[in-house]
Amino acid sequence: MPVEEKNTVRKKHSLILEDRKNLSLSGVNDVAAFDDEMVVLVTELGDLSVKGNQLHIDQFSVETGELTLGGYIDSLTYSENKQQQGGFFSRLFR
Repeated sequence: MPVEEKNTVRKKHSLILEDRKNLSLSGVNDVAAFDDEMVVLVTELGDLSVKGNQLHIDQFSVETGELTLGGYIDSLTYSENKQQQGGFFSRLFR
């Protein structure tokens, strides 16, 4: 049987913040957590925490890695990606 190679193509990561109300991102791999005061995104360059009020995800495309977020944005904070081993429960009990 031939061995399949996984091509890991890194998506370009960028963000545009307009008037602290609209955030457009590329290079988003996953949404780790969200509510109306905080959204945690897994990006190509690390986890990104967006804090604010009345936050809502307008669009998210897993294929392209593009996400748009609305609400009043107070802060954007990056942290290093932790190698996630395991599945849903390992992330749930961090």
